[in-house]
Amino acid sequence: MKITSRILFGALLIAGVLSAQDGPRGHWTGSIAIPDHPLAVEVDLDKTAAGWVGSIAIPAQNASGLPLEAIAFADGKWTFRIKAGPGQPTFTGTLSADGQTLSGDFTQGGGSFPFKLSRTGDAKVAAIKRSPAVAKEFLGTWEGAIEPGQTLRLVLKIANEEGGSSAVMVSVDQGGVEIPVTSIEQKDAKLTLVVKPVGGEYRAEINRDGTELNGTWTQNGNDLPLKLKKKVDEPAKP
Repeated sequence: MKITSRILFGALLIAGVLSAQDGPRGHWTGSIAIPDHPLAVEVDLDKTAAGWVGSIAIPAQNASGLPLEAIAFADGKWTFRIKAGPGQPTFTGTLSADGQTLSGDFTQGGGSFPFKLSRTGDAKVAAIKRSPAVAKEFLGTWEGAIEPGQTLRLVLKIANEEGGSSAVMVSVDQGGVEIPVTSIEQKDAKLTLVVKPVGGEYRAEINRDGTELNGTWTQNGNDLPLKLKKKVDEPAKP
């Protein structure tokens, strides 16, 4: 019995050491202790041949697949931030000795709040894949604003690249935040964009001149008209 206990304890100890040496690689769940309403988050961190990659989901905001950047270890602490987020939202935390807990401070725009994450499984970093190429009329930079209510200016950039099409939406009035478009579908004159990082969707139709996209932005159950005009001084990419 004593021998068996020692073997089991040794196995657990080795597992803990390996987990700690693995750094923050894995799927993490926890929350940011914002006063009066803790904000639940899910973080995925992984290390590839090209370096660390990551993504974060914020269920309360219907946001998922937000890319993480600047994942690094320095002065005994791990740091990573939400890419292109307003106020540079950054996590700085310490990994526990057994590698199962990551805790520290979340900072954004001058504010600081404690956070605590627990490792719950393997990393499942959300990767945005190329969508099928779109017709040249849809390529380029488009500008417009969501109204009524508070005006929110948006810039949409669509390009055909090797392997398909890609797009980003830039929220001008939120510090120029770049939001990756998850999927692009074009059928004749109609265009559908799914933007999982903010739980949004844009369905539009291009006019005959190829100068305007007229459609609807849907987010959190709300439908708002959104007209985007092509930036004429920028030629579309072939």
